[in-house]
Amino acid sequence: MYNKILEAINSNKKAALCTIVLTNGSTPLKAGAKMLVFEDGSIFNTIGGGHLEKITITDAIEVIKSEQPKLFIHELKSQHEMCCGGSLQIFIEPIMQKKKMFLFGAGHVGKAIVKHALGLDMEISVIDSRDEIFNDWDFSGYKKIVAPFTQILPTLPYDNLTMLVIATYDHSIDREILAFCMKQPHYYIGMIGSKTKVALTKEMFISENIATVKELEKVDMPIGIDINAVTADEIAVSIVAKLIKEKNKK
Repeated sequence: MYNKILEAINSNKKAALCTIVLTNGSTPLKAGAKMLVFEDGSIFNTIGGGHLEKITITDAIEVIKSEQPKLFIHELKSQHEMCCGGSLQIFIEPIMQKKKMFLFGAGHVGKAIVKHALGLDMEISVIDSRDEIFNDWDFSGYKKIVAPFTQILPTLPYDNLTMLVIATYDHSIDREILAFCMKQPHYYIGMIGSKTKVALTKEMFISENIATVKELEKVDMPIGIDINAVTADEIAVSIVAKLIKEKNKK
């Protein structure tokens, strides 16, 4: 069962774990029985079959959609016309998929972002064109990608779980990355910059028909929560705080 759960997480398959947590009287299976339900209604294992299982699959699909765990109470005879006649409770919890972050830029702020984000439940990839920039990174837990930004952009596996953070060493590169990435599937996208840089970027994108006002409204820039940050570490904390807020949205 747990191998199947890991498979679901690693393959980004939406699923829910259904566990019988309490039984009373005669029931097909007892507390501890588990069934994994996938978004398409397919299952692994069983909680006893019959109408109870059919209804539980439907409940599990709703839990997957809501991303909220829920306890279901079943009276087998009155609700399901099952002659065993007992009652049971089934706890259904969604198997949450990991968000992944693509961080463009491994400078002082990028390094600090990774340092503060390593404890989060997130896969982190750092992209930069300078291999030597990683020489003083004294921690692990992230994936390093060294390549020219324009070369690597089309090859990355974007999806609706991807969080994109743009913080390179060059404003024009930031804009080039933003122009490409905002058109790709993503969960969140933000770009570092001053108010002047952000205003100029919006003006350029609209005047050159790179993006619409509506599309730009979905980009978080300047990225981060306003905490009067000054140092690279403080800026990184403000950015990671925003990532946490976005990551944990329903």
